[in-house]
Amino acid sequence: MSSSNLSFTPLGLIVLLRNNLSIGAPTRDPVGPGYVLLAAVMIALGLRGLVFGDFAGVWQRIPISHLPAQSFFIYVCAVVELAAGVGLLVNRTARIAAAVLTAFSLLWVVLLKMPAVIYVPSMEATWADAGEIAVILAGAWTLMATLAADPAKPEGRFLTGRAGVRNARLLLVLALPAIGLSHFFYTPETAKFVPAWLPYRSGWAYLTGTGDIAAAAGILLGIWPRLAVTLEAAMLSVITLLVWLPVLIRFPADSGAWSAFLMSTAIACGAWAVADSYRHVRWLSVPAIARKPSALPA
Repeated sequence: MSSSNLSFTPLGLIVLLRNNLSIGAPTRDPVGPGYVLLAAVMIALGLRGLVFGDFAGVWQRIPISHLPAQSFFIYVCAVVELAAGVGLLVNRTARIAAAVLTAFSLLWVVLLKMPAVIYVPSMEATWADAGEIAVILAGAWTLMATLAADPAKPEGRFLTGRAGVRNARLLLVLALPAIGLSHFFYTPETAKFVPAWLPYRSGWAYLTGTGDIAAAAGILLGIWPRLAVTLEAAMLSVITLLVWLPVLIRFPADSGAWSAFLMSTAIACGAWAVADSYRHVRWLSVPAIARKPSALPA
C-alpha cells in the first residue's frame, strides 16, 4: 500500500491500536521489580486487615452499611490478599496466586466501584475511584497473563499470553485518564494533598493529572510506551512517598494512615507490574506507522 492510499478505516485503526498495545508483550514469566512489589504490597495489605480488623478505608468500602457477617468478609479479604502475595513469591503457586489476585481485584472493581459509576455516572470521582483499583487489576492481570502463557501458543486468548497482556494494558489505558481527569475536576481538593513546602500547589495537581493522561496516550499510541508507563509508575510512587508516608510516620498506629499509604502503594505497584511487560522494549521505541506511514492497515 502506498502512502497516498492511506485510509484510517475503523478496522485499520483497531488493528493499529491492537498492534501498539502488543509491543514487546512477553510470553514468559514476568521477572521484574513490579512483580515483587505487587506481591509485597498485597502481603502488607493482608497483614493490615488482620491487625486492624477492618477494610482499607474508602478504597475497600462496602456499599452495604450493615453487611451481615462483616467481620467474616474483612478477614476473608485480608487472608486472600496475604495468601496471593505470598503465593506470587513461590514458584509452584505463582500462577494460581496471580489468577486469584486478578479475580479478587476484578470483584473489587465490579462489586465495590462500578455500582457508584452506574448510579452516578456524571460524578467524575466515581470514575477515578474505579480507575485506581483498575490499575491494580491491570497489574495483576499482566502477571497472570504471562505466568499462564502457553509457549506453544504464545498469542493466548483473552486472559492469557500476549492477548492477555494486551488487554491488561488496554485496561490501564482506560483507567489512567479517569484518575488524571479528577485532578482537573477537583483541583482545589487535589492541591490540598500536595505538600505545603512545594510552590504552586494547583500546578502540581494539573501536572500530575496531565501525566496520567499522557501516559495513557503513550501506551495506546505505542509512542515511547515503556518510558510512558515507567514514568507513570514512578510518579505514583513519588506521590505515595510525598503525600502518604509523612501521614503514616505521624500516625503509625492509625488504621486510616496505613490504608492510605498501602493502597496508594498498591496502585503504584499495579503500574510497575505493567511496566515489567515492556522490559524488552527500547525506551524510545515508536510504532511502525511512525517510522513508515505506508505501514498503516487499510
